[in-house]
Amino acid sequence: MLALLLHESMDPFYQNITSFPTVIYTFVLCIVVLFWLVAILGVVDIDVLDFDVPDADGSLGVNSGHGVETPDVLAGLLLKCKLDGVPTTVSLSILTLFAWLFSYYCVHFFYPFIPDGVIEMLAGIIILFTALYVSVLITAVAIKPLKPLFKKMQQETIKTIVGQTAIVRTPQVTQERGEATLEDGGAGLILKVRSEEGQVFCRGEKVVLLAYDKPSNTYLVVSEGEFKQHA
Repeated sequence: MLALLLHESMDPFYQNITSFPTVIYTFVLCIVVLFWLVAILGVVDIDVLDFDVPDADGSLGVNSGHGVETPDVLAGLLLKCKLDGVPTTVSLSILTLFAWLFSYYCVHFFYPFIPDGVIEMLAGIIILFTALYVSVLITAVAIKPLKPLFKKMQQETIKTIVGQTAIVRTPQVTQERGEATLEDGGAGLILKVRSEEGQVFCRGEKVVLLAYDKPSNTYLVVSEGEFKQHA
């Protein structure tokens, strides 16, 4: 295998993947591959980059529960490009692969006919953005069949973790804000949690996930002691 990779017949391949603009997507693709290798080992969850994406009615819908605050413009961009409904890492990985392939073959077939210098640079810029645009369109189609699957998995996850004990990770959990960590046998889940009115939980306290609120993508929590009293 190593001999094949080092054979001189592979030189055009290496030249293409290191040429502008393919080299940009090659770098990103390498990061994607490393991420999935780490994810397979269970060091990180595949939904580590997920954040709230607005629903059609403008409210914030369900994501994987990592509670990463992200500007609405980015969430709206995902929705507009129809890249929502699956973990962000999945859609970005597929997008990167298609962009890399598009850029690679453009460089392979068209660069031999393009003069070196400024014209080649301009052509590279055009290919760079065209690859991104085309890959967004293809990715939106490719992930469409996956959306019902991930939605079902998400619903099952919610049913599974409601009633479990989590640990507060932010300085406080109040009625307006707060996060808690739930051990799931892997990297763990970071969930947005809210307390009942008048209750405040501090970092390190154990709380029980009492109910899930879909519009705000948060979990109502109570203290572990209170939950046991009413159990």
